[in-house]
Amino acid sequence: MRAFAIVAALIALLAPTSLSAETPEDWIRLATRIHGDFGALIPIGIRIGLDAQARLKAEPRGLTVTYFVGEKSPCPCIADGVMLATQASPGQGTLHISLERAPRGAYAVILIRNRKSGEGVRYTVSDEWAPWILEWDRNLDPAGRYAAVMKADGLFEVSEAPLGHPRTLPGAR
Repeated sequence: MRAFAIVAALIALLAPTSLSAETPEDWIRLATRIHGDFGALIPIGIRIGLDAQARLKAEPRGLTVTYFVGEKSPCPCIADGVMLATQASPGQGTLHISLERAPRGAYAVILIRNRKSGEGVRYTVSDEWAPWILEWDRNLDPAGRYAAVMKADGLFEVSEAPLGHPRTLPGAR
């Protein structure tokens, strides 16, 4: 948890303005500096975070995020990308990594809500993407990973977020 607080503090220091205007090179530099690497999971999170901000018409720091790890996912690194794009953070209490697992067949599930309106969306990255993610990490440099993720059709499904407590997921294990 201490590491999350440090990451949140670094984001506050390094990114005081909206990150939505960042170039791919800026995203790569920022994510590498904050996360320590720029694997394919980071731009997946950035893409989801930017999409959620647009769909929910939210200002930076205006979203809450709950992340559910799937059984095939090696880590919740997608959450770091979402955090960079939305400026949600564990230190603010707006980003949570759930102890519940994502449902079978999901590489990750991310629930994102607008803090003001309560409106929410659910992003599901299917396990079917696992081989592609591994291939991108093995064969592409950071710029190539960013480009591959940003143009990948069907990378995630978006649906209305279920009602209820934002840290639970109906159908999770």
